Amino acid sequence: MSAMNTKTATSMKRLFPRLLCVGTATAALLLAAAAQAAAPGIKGTSFTLTAKPDYISQPDGQSVYSWGYACTAGNGSAAPSTIPAPSTLCNGSMQIPGPTLIVTEGVAFTVTLNNGLPAAAGNTSILFPGLAMTSAPTGGAVGLLTTEATQSSPVTYHLVANSPGTRAYYSGTQGDLQVEMGLYGAIIVLPATAQTGPGCHSGAVAHYVAPGNSAEADFRLASSAYDNPRSCYDREYLFQFSEMDQNIHETALAQVTARSGCAAGAAGCSLEVPTEPYHPSYFMINGRSMPDDMDPNYATQYPHQPYNGNPHMHPGELVLLRIIGQGRWQHPFHEHGNHVRILGRDGNLLLASTAAGEANLAGPLLFTTTTTPGLAMDGIFQWTGKGLNWDAYGHKPGLTDPLANLPCTPDANGYNSAVTALNYYEWCQDHDKPMQALPFGDVAGGGPVTLPDPNLFTNGAWYGGSPYLGPDATVRATGPTGTTPPSGTIANSPTGEAGFAFMWHSHNEREITTNNIFPGGMLMMMLVDSREFQIDESN
Repeated sequence: MSAMNTKTATSMKRLFPRLLCVGTATAALLLAAAAQAAAPGIKGTSFTLTAKPDYISQPDGQSVYSWGYACTAGNGSAAPSTIPAPSTLCNGSMQIPGPTLIVTEGVAFTVTLNNGLPAAAGNTSILFPGLAMTSAPTGGAVGLLTTEATQSSPVTYHLVANSPGTRAYYSGTQGDLQVEMGLYGAIIVLPATAQTGPGCHSGAVAHYVAPGNSAEADFRLASSAYDNPRSCYDREYLFQFSEMDQNIHETALAQVTARSGCAAGAAGCSLEVPTEPYHPSYFMINGRSMPDDMDPNYATQYPHQPYNGNPHMHPGELVLLRIIGQGRWQHPFHEHGNHVRILGRDGNLLLASTAAGEANLAGPLLFTTTTTPGLAMDGIFQWTGKGLNWDAYGHKPGLTDPLANLPCTPDANGYNSAVTALNYYEWCQDHDKPMQALPFGDVAGGGPVTLPDPNLFTNGAWYGGSPYLGPDATVRATGPTGTTPPSGTIANSPTGEAGFAFMWHSHNEREITTNNIFPGGMLMMMLVDSREFQIDESN
């Protein structure tokens, strides 16, 4: 378990009142904390991509023949700027999803596409839905939907984004095959003007820092998702959902092999891969399936799948979720712990006018962020602990531990207003409320919640053995001689528990399997870290 610290705290006035319905936290879980870059990519005004083949791995041991986009050095700088530029950022290897391109609203940019696919695959191209062309593409050959890159002639697209937000890019040539094979990626458009005001901190606001730790770096790409101060956020994650039919990939490989050496466009050289009926067996988040998606970004064991899906946050933070449906199916993805407030779709901020003529955010509050193919959305997730009905920090007045006696002074919304305190943004109504007053406790015995029998409780590497947030929280709640069963399981001592974990997963049962084996597929863990731990997103 890595030591982690807090993200900078924020003002009381935020994107929207922090009164969202918080789901029930059933258990405190061990934080298997790995360093994660939030939404890594390349930022610039000129990008060069090459479509090329290689193999990606799956948790069942399969290496699946696929096509993806590669970039090379000189494609701009690594973003966010606080992450080092790893050698895998643009090393010429194809990746799935393709490199995340980070541009700025109103600033023109170009994308040059080289065709490194097998000759039998024919031409390829890229579509940029929601982005404007500043001029006609140059090079390449005329295609059905856009200009295409041939084996001998690359194409350059001249583009500009007229609004911020998250968008997809993907192949516009024989899309049923080429997108399935992996030719897709994301474009993040940053607002032209940095937002200021309440909630749009610069990363320098005072916050709780545990002794011996330094302040947490700012890993955001911008202060806000849109040109609106109420779209400000504290940290961000990009999730691209897709599925894969292994039969299509195997058929493509067999035909490419059989047509090796043929001339592009020659009779009998074209692929004829049937894409129906469609029976995907792999369901992926950012090109990986669970549990691979919880390994770090740029992990060496996934040379062609650099991006992970493993969000971390501190209580009360506003977390921007950038979500794209990159496959052929809808995926009803459910984020446990709270609903997601949608800000905008495909770069369109959702606003409604009031009687006074003011524009207010009008995006829906979603139980599942269903990803329609090709649709991109931006939303805010927040976990505060409100509604648990017990003190998640394990406070117990009278103990010698000073952290057990922290006060909770509610702000106008009922949350602790002490920005520099460990329990900043604690739900004060539950402050000092015990989970169990007796060792094995029950509701009648003095607590609002009863833990299951320790012999029946889910155990293992993800269970920390405590219902309280933060290291030493069990000791703070029970005293040095007390216990909160079944604390101290699987080498997790009562002084070592760190936080809560919530499963985020598809609500389509087949999609949380890998080749029909559970658990797998579109499944990951969201980790709520106590504020004294530093969330290191530097890769």
